[in-house]
Amino acid sequence: MAAPTVSAPVSAPVAMNRLTADDDLFLKLHDLYGNAIVNQVAWRFDAPVDPAVLAGLHAQLAHGFLARRVRTTTVPLARPWWVRAEYSLALGRDTDPIPENGVLDWFLAQTRVDFDPVAGQVWRLSAAPTTTGGTLLSLVTSHVGADGGAVLYALGDALYRLDTGAAPSAADGSGALVGGTPRDGLYRRHFADAAAQITAAARGVRAAVAARAVTEPARNPRPEAPALDLPETYAPADLVVEVPLAEWNSVAAAHGGTANGLMIGVGVGVLGRSGRIADGARVRVDIPHSMRGPDDPRGNATTGLPIAVPYRAGERTDLALVRAAIKQAARAYADPATTPALQHLQPVQMMLPRFVLGYFSRTAKAPECLCTNLGETGRAVATIGGVRARTVLMRPVVCAGPTELFRRIEVGLNLSWSSDGDTVTLAVTGADPDRFPSRAALRECVAAEFAAWGLDPVFWS
Repeated sequence: MAAPTVSAPVSAPVAMNRLTADDDLFLKLHDLYGNAIVNQVAWRFDAPVDPAVLAGLHAQLAHGFLARRVRTTTVPLARPWWVRAEYSLALGRDTDPIPENGVLDWFLAQTRVDFDPVAGQVWRLSAAPTTTGGTLLSLVTSHVGADGGAVLYALGDALYRLDTGAAPSAADGSGALVGGTPRDGLYRRHFADAAAQITAAARGVRAAVAARAVTEPARNPRPEAPALDLPETYAPADLVVEVPLAEWNSVAAAHGGTANGLMIGVGVGVLGRSGRIADGARVRVDIPHSMRGPDDPRGNATTGLPIAVPYRAGERTDLALVRAAIKQAARAYADPATTPALQHLQPVQMMLPRFVLGYFSRTAKAPECLCTNLGETGRAVATIGGVRARTVLMRPVVCAGPTELFRRIEVGLNLSWSSDGDTVTLAVTGADPDRFPSRAALRECVAAEFAAWGLDPVFWS
């Protein structure tokens, strides 16, 4: 494995790594809803992984890019910033072997973590043996401190240092990018940042006014019926399926699309089969797009590209149309003049106190279809301590919460695609309580949609 680039020299002055607008939004949402959304990397090994190797990986992560906590200031409008976390959640070790039909449930159970961004508890590594002699490994991270790209960057650095025998160090690894608190001129920096935020907000308002005629694809309102008799707390239905990469690419190409387009086509079809979307509707699909560059210190460096995809009952999604829509959306978001007004108002969003965001959250809506393509990133982190995983899964997880909250914010369907170069691993989460009340209900829709495309998936149990 090649070493991730970290050019920050050990002797460099301490840099302040201020929270981005996305970091700030996830932090405020964490205050409102707790750990509602987390990210997970999951490994399935057919062979045992040495406990000493897992302890070494944990130590490297504890000194790396993920080991960060939030610090705040009393200076009005100055942004919080990241500093290195001194403590991490301990490595979780389950001793009871997990049977084959309990793998998915074990991985889901690992996502139930009480993270605390202020204390620096924003990630957890846990492992368990399997009844067949293998190992399950899970890395769960808070979205406040890291998006998918940040997690993969931290893992890449930790695994490289583990393989080369480097001692855990925050100074000469990816932890150097976390930043810290300068010894001198702290309040001067805070006042300067506050002034810069006022300037950024003014520019954002002007840009938003200029772009006020720019529109985004509309989302479909969630149908009120049926309303099932469900418990007060709802756990979104989750599935993981595997398909050979060659088969996936062949089907995509046969229908004039790409691997990414086929994921979107499957997502739209599953949503339609559930009854959430009416025949002939145009589904708003949100596609996360990484903006991360070399030596990027940001926890979250992702934007979203929304597209509209027609749904026709009994028909496969037009993948050529999806491909064209993605290209058009990417061009539009690359030009401030064609970027929607709300995107320009992020500096204003950061100035809003939590109680104001709480007021607006009462009418906020979740994506109806979110499709995340992590590419063939699984290959880079598949081998740990010389043992290669059978499968690597990367996915966002929507955690359990009040059933009425899911109905009110109108959560729909989330898909996350990744590959290790041989196998596609697709994570599917149905978070509409009345369309996906159980894993079985979600599986029925997914199996039917895969069959329509001629795909033969293997479901995790």
